[in-house]
Amino acid sequence: MERWSPSSWRSKPIEQTPVYRDQEALADVERQLAGFPPLVFAGEARNLTRALADVAAGKAFLLQGGDCAESFSEHSADNIRDFFRVFLQMAVVLSFAAASPVVKVGRIAGQFAKPRSSPTEKQGDKELPSYRGDIINDIEFTETARVPNPERQLLAYRQSAATLNLIRAFAAGGFANLENAHRWMLGFVMNSPQSERYQKLADHITETLGFMRAIGLDPEHHPELRQTDFYTSHEALLLGYEQALTRVDSTTGDYYATSGHMLWAGDRTRQPDGAHIEYLRGVKNPLGLKCGPSLSPDGLLRLIDLLNPENAPGRLTLICRFGADKVEDKLPSLIRAVAREGRSVIWSCDPMHGNTISASGYKTRPFDRIMSEIRNFFSVHQAEGTYAGGIHLEMTGKDVTECTGGARAISENDLRDRYHTYCDPRLNAEQAIEVAFLVAELLKSERLARGAKRQAAAE
Repeated sequence: MERWSPSSWRSKPIEQTPVYRDQEALADVERQLAGFPPLVFAGEARNLTRALADVAAGKAFLLQGGDCAESFSEHSADNIRDFFRVFLQMAVVLSFAAASPVVKVGRIAGQFAKPRSSPTEKQGDKELPSYRGDIINDIEFTETARVPNPERQLLAYRQSAATLNLIRAFAAGGFANLENAHRWMLGFVMNSPQSERYQKLADHITETLGFMRAIGLDPEHHPELRQTDFYTSHEALLLGYEQALTRVDSTTGDYYATSGHMLWAGDRTRQPDGAHIEYLRGVKNPLGLKCGPSLSPDGLLRLIDLLNPENAPGRLTLICRFGADKVEDKLPSLIRAVAREGRSVIWSCDPMHGNTISASGYKTRPFDRIMSEIRNFFSVHQAEGTYAGGIHLEMTGKDVTECTGGARAISENDLRDRYHTYCDPRLNAEQAIEVAFLVAELLKSERLARGAKRQAAAE
C-alpha cells in the first residue's frame, strides 16, 4: 500500500467535491487554516476511541445525532442549548434502559458540507449548481450565491470553535446535571400524547435518583453526576479543509484530524480507491462508515481492512442506512461476513437516510418508517447473536415540522408550518425523545435476553 500523508488523497479520484474558480484564494484559505489552533485534541479523540471500544464489546451504547447540515444563519446559543438539552434527555432514557453507559457524539461543530445526488438544481426554467452546505456555498437560489467560496471555510471554523466552547461549558458547568436532564424529560412525558407509555420508565428513573440521594450520591458532592463527556462528529467531505486541520500529536507522533473527534465516510464517497477513504485511513480518530444497500459483504470487508487494518476496538463504526424495507434483506449478510472474519466493529442504525420521500412538495421522512427500521435493525442483530450498538439520527432541539407522524401526528399539510431544514428533514425535539423511548425498550429486551443466555450457559 502507498505511503500515507495528509495530502496523499490529492492523487486519488474524488467524488462530491466543489470546483473553486479561484485556486489561489483556496490555497490562501487552506494556509490560514493550517496555522489555526486545533478545534479538538488528540487526547480527546483517544478517549472517544476507548469509550467506543466498550460499545464494540457490548458494554455501552452509542448515541450519535444532530443537524443534517449546520447553517451560519441559525447559529445561536439558544439553538445549541436546546439541542444539547434534548440529547441529554435521550441519553438518560437510554442509559437507564440499557443499564450501561451511553457514549454521546453530536453531529455538530463541523457538519457543514453535504453530498448531493445531483450537481445541479432546477427551479422553474433556471438551473444552478446544487447547494452543498454553508462551508461551500449559499442556499439562496442565485448564480452568485451558488458559486463555491473558499472564504466560507474560515466562517465554518470560527462557528465550530464558538459552538465547541459553549458545548464544553454546558458539559462541564452543571447544565448536564443528571437531575436537570431528568426534570426536562419529565416535562416531555407529562405533555406527550403517549405519556402513559413513558411514565413507567420515568417513575423508575425518579425512584433511582431518590435512592442515590438518600445514600449520599448527589451532584453537589459527585461531579460525575453533574457533568458529562460529549464529543463532536461530521462527515469528512471537504478534504482540503480536513487536511488543513490535520495535526501531528506530539505525544505519539500520530496524525489526527482536529476538526472533530469522529469523522465518517458517506455512502457516496466510500470508494476504496477514492480520495475520502485514502484521507481517513491515515488519521487516528475513531471513524464511521455509512453502509447502504449497494454495499456488498466483500466490499465492506475491503473497506474495513483499509480503515481498521489493526482491528482496533472502537476505531470503526458501521452506520447502516438501508431503509425500513431493506434492513432484513441487506444487513444479515454484512453481519455474517464481519463475524466470520473476526472484525471488531460497532453496528449503528441510521434510520433516517433510507426513508426519505416526497410529500406535498417537501422532502420528509415518515416517523413510522424510522421506527420500523430501528426495530428491524435490532431484530436482525438478535437473530444473528450480535450487538446492536448505536443509533445515528438527524434531529434538532426545535419544534420543527419536517418528519411526518409521531405522537403529535404531524401530517403532510403540517410540513409547511415550520419546515426549516437546509437540506434533509430532521426529527423535532419531541420525536427524538420518542425514538429514545423506543430504543430504550429494545435495549432493555436485549439486556434481559443476554442475561438469560448467560444464566443458561452457567447452568
